[in-house]
Amino acid sequence: MIIDAHTHVWPDKIAQAALGGNRVPGLEALGDGTVGGLTADMAHSGVDLSCCLGIANEARHVDSVNRFVAGLADDRRVPFGTVHVERSAEDNIASLQRHGVRAVKIHPLFQRFALDDDRLWEIFEAFGSDYVVIVHVGEGGDAFTNSLSNPRMIRDITRQFPSLRLMACHFGGYKILDDAEEMLAGADVVLETSWPPSLAKLRPERVRNLIRKHGAERVVFGSDWPMTSPAEEIRAIEALGLSDDETKMVLGGTLAGLLGDRLPG
Repeated sequence: MIIDAHTHVWPDKIAQAALGGNRVPGLEALGDGTVGGLTADMAHSGVDLSCCLGIANEARHVDSVNRFVAGLADDRRVPFGTVHVERSAEDNIASLQRHGVRAVKIHPLFQRFALDDDRLWEIFEAFGSDYVVIVHVGEGGDAFTNSLSNPRMIRDITRQFPSLRLMACHFGGYKILDDAEEMLAGADVVLETSWPPSLAKLRPERVRNLIRKHGAERVVFGSDWPMTSPAEEIRAIEALGLSDDETKMVLGGTLAGLLGDRLPG
């Protein structure tokens, strides 16, 4: 089974505007951000299951985003909801529970709060081990937003919250891979492989060595659709020179274990 840990979808009527509003300089979307577009791309790429990540850039949108992603849950999609630090930990968890969502995406680049914000740590404390959390880590914006997430913050979170089911996007450091390798390789965090516009932009031997140093049992495949082509990202994983068992772990085995009963069926 191939599981994509990192896709973004929006309601059809706002997908185009949402893509424009969440633009990363230098990147152009390859997909349209709609549920139908993702479904078609999954059929083309051979992805069996996609994690659909919701993001509320503003606190007032938390509940509507969680309602939308909850409605996506079926045998091909796992909903990841949203929280915001301008709402209390209790309010955030109440929204997730109301909609039956048990996984969350944190995106400092667009939500504009830091991974070491005390208010976010209060939410992490309330999560315990009950929620799977995936976070953007690294650059992709202006100097301020780039300062809101880095590998050191991820390392500190893993030390403070050892029971948190945490995944760090972009190997834990988009565009700052040296820092991520130094601080996170071997740490108690699951690393995700997306690297827009493509993982193929990185040297295969470097990625292979990083995965082996960290352990394929703690690495998950993510495409960051619609910013990339899942089919091309799968080919990039398969071209790394990993063993068959390692490749199977990265493309789905690791994430299946992490999601557990959040998987369909």
